[in-house]
Amino acid sequence: MNMKEKIAARAAREIKDGAIVNLGIGIPTLVADYLSDQKEIFLHTENGLLGVGPTPSDGEEDPEMINAGKLPVTAKTGASYFSSSESFGMIRGGHIDVVILGALQVAQSGDIANWAVPGKNILGVGGAMDLVAGAKEVIVTTQHCARNGEPKILKNCDYPITAKNVVNTLITEYAVFRFKDGQMVLEELADEITEPQLKQITPANYTISPALSRYVT
Repeated sequence: MNMKEKIAARAAREIKDGAIVNLGIGIPTLVADYLSDQKEIFLHTENGLLGVGPTPSDGEEDPEMINAGKLPVTAKTGASYFSSSESFGMIRGGHIDVVILGALQVAQSGDIANWAVPGKNILGVGGAMDLVAGAKEVIVTTQHCARNGEPKILKNCDYPITAKNVVNTLITEYAVFRFKDGQMVLEELADEITEPQLKQITPANYTISPALSRYVT
């Protein structure tokens, strides 16, 4: 299991039975492959499908079956197809229980920046702003640092904000944080890192849960 798969597997454990879940681009798309068979979970994609299944095997892809990130998907028995406008009606109407998103930066207050990098071409925000505003729970899955080693979990975001104070849970390869009553709380820590080492790569201020446990995928 590589680093991204580890994060996705941990995020899958957060999803409750019966939930309607939207998976963003990147690490979140991997979550579909780690969902428990013991739970009935309904995956939603904003281009118009409720009932997304696991990633198709190589050679089994259907070019007409894709998610909002243009990646091939499968549909579970009983899946429902609809227009993009109806899909966004579900999002804006508060009918999505959980959204799992990637992030460029996350602030200690629960702010998220995930749609634009200063100085680079801007392709558009996509459905991210609608999703974080309309979903009942926001889970962010991201590698702890950027490719260049820069921290991504900060006191304040430097990049354009997608939404403020919306993140409920943040999952990286090293830790699980929850945002409670305006505070960022470290709930789980991976075996391969100590808390002082984590702090060195996490400029954000956070408290440590009295029930701090080891990270389990």
